[in-house]
Amino acid sequence: MPRFGLAVVLAVPVLALTGCGGDQGSGIDKRPDGANATIRVPADAPTVSAAVALARPGDLVLVAPGVYRESVKVGTERVTVRGESRDGVVVDGQLRQANGIVVTAPGVAVENLTVRNNTQNGVLVTGSAKAAAESPGDGGYDTGDEPVALLKSFLVSHVTATRNGLYGIYAFSAQDGVIEHSYASGSPDSGIYVGQCKPCRIVVRDNVAELNAVGYEGTNASGDMYVVGNRFVGNRVGLTTNSDHQEKLLPQRGALIAGNLVSANQQAATPEQADGGWGVGIGVDGGSENTFVRNRVAGNTNAGLVITATADIPPNDNQVTDNAFTDNGVDVGWTFPTATRGRGNCLRGNDLATTAPARLVETAACPAAEQSPSATWVTPKPPPGIPFTDVAAPASQPQFPNATTTGPTVVPPTPALPDVASVPLPSASLLSDRALVRMS
Repeated sequence: MPRFGLAVVLAVPVLALTGCGGDQGSGIDKRPDGANATIRVPADAPTVSAAVALARPGDLVLVAPGVYRESVKVGTERVTVRGESRDGVVVDGQLRQANGIVVTAPGVAVENLTVRNNTQNGVLVTGSAKAAAESPGDGGYDTGDEPVALLKSFLVSHVTATRNGLYGIYAFSAQDGVIEHSYASGSPDSGIYVGQCKPCRIVVRDNVAELNAVGYEGTNASGDMYVVGNRFVGNRVGLTTNSDHQEKLLPQRGALIAGNLVSANQQAATPEQADGGWGVGIGVDGGSENTFVRNRVAGNTNAGLVITATADIPPNDNQVTDNAFTDNGVDVGWTFPTATRGRGNCLRGNDLATTAPARLVETAACPAAEQSPSATWVTPKPPPGIPFTDVAAPASQPQFPNATTTGPTVVPPTPALPDVASVPLPSASLLSDRALVRMS
């Protein structure tokens, strides 16, 4: 798939630190003011956390292959944390710590490494102090009376997040960022999650999320929220965009979901989410003004795309255009089990065979303004989930180019946003070389 217009990897001059142990400080002290350094782990600092503590803005922390049993907290702006080998550099929580890597400063890049076995999140990028404080069990999802503070500018690239107890890659109360070329599996909630941002100006692209309860979830993520060219195959639910009272910045509005492969999302060997979702490709739960265009949605045993309401929040003015639906239980279904219903949801130019209610293609053709009808259909019973620790290990993933020779990554203040008109309908083999689960 094309990169859709964001080139963030810029080589800049670096000053390598020399010496280790007791000489670490002298290397930093002697560098010229404003000079960037490459701090090598373990040559210059014994752990990733120790190297991050030494880093100044603009530095590169370059990590040699090994298993690092630590939780890394990056609170200095414009630091790059990069592994020399994506599969060989592992931040392992040993099921004892909440998060693998926590980013609380702007302009930080996390690249080319694996995070696993954390009780909450693999990588957490957040402007929320409560989320970063790792409150037991909530992962920062409900921050109570804390005012919204959005972390600005981040990059997560070529990261493998597997077997983490909540989310794999979690951008919460953050904006102006990119999650790209990454892999997420084994999450009891979502492999990739973006929550509580407005406007988000976040691009999620060219990722693989499989063997999760949900591949991608965007909760209260509104405004310039792009999910483009990803593979969401072999989860329990492929993708959701929704509103939720547990987070701030209600309701969710204005995501653009384009060019994704969303298929076969009824994988049994996956963790089970609390709400028991199963066999759904795309779910819209109280989200509004979202556009779904040129996605391939196939082989989801319950439904390809479902629109419904969240409690008292209706889904309004969602547009489903030019998508390819095949072999789903129901290709497109709108269901409103309570009095809360949406308005203006519409279909245009899709390749599909079945809808619920019937004849939605005619009765809900774009543009539509009337109240959306409601239907029910027979849904398959989900099998019990498995512990997230038992999810299959990922396949080897592509490396960050020239990881050991490229300087620190300059993360732009605002990412270049995709030109959606140029995003094609994906093939059924999109990113299959990175995946364990294939379409049947």
